[in-house]
Amino acid sequence: MKTMIITFITALLLVSCIRENTATEDLMEMAPENATLKYSGNFMQGPYGNNVNGKAEIYQKEGTYTLVLNDGFTISNGPDLYVYVSKEQQPSQFVSLGKLKSVNGGQAYTFTSPVNFDEYKYAVVHCQQYNHLFSYALLEKL
Repeated sequence: MKTMIITFITALLLVSCIRENTATEDLMEMAPENATLKYSGNFMQGPYGNNVNGKAEIYQKEGTYTLVLNDGFTISNGPDLYVYVSKEQQPSQFVSLGKLKSVNGGQAYTFTSPVNFDEYKYAVVHCQQYNHLFSYALLEKL
């Protein structure tokens, strides 16, 4: 019985360590200086995200677009979290901007190729490993 309890506790600790692997510090990244705000949307809680707050904003400067998660951004931690722009809330057609840098505060992601924001109208935080939607924001043109 004692062995079973120790095994259970060890397994629980291992799962807990795997679950929370995204940084938690505020990087305080901002939009490029003199960039124009083009699209904006409030993050909404997905089926797997908790404590979701903040905005997703798309800025343009000299033909380059940047997605900024504002300084009020927060989301629950999870494994393998990525930032996408997507055609739908639950991403099946998306452009990956890379791993989520932090679960708190301002962060910026620069697009490496052109994106049609009339089609890709959602900013999404998504667990790639388990295909779980943590949060999404409908990007509305300003």
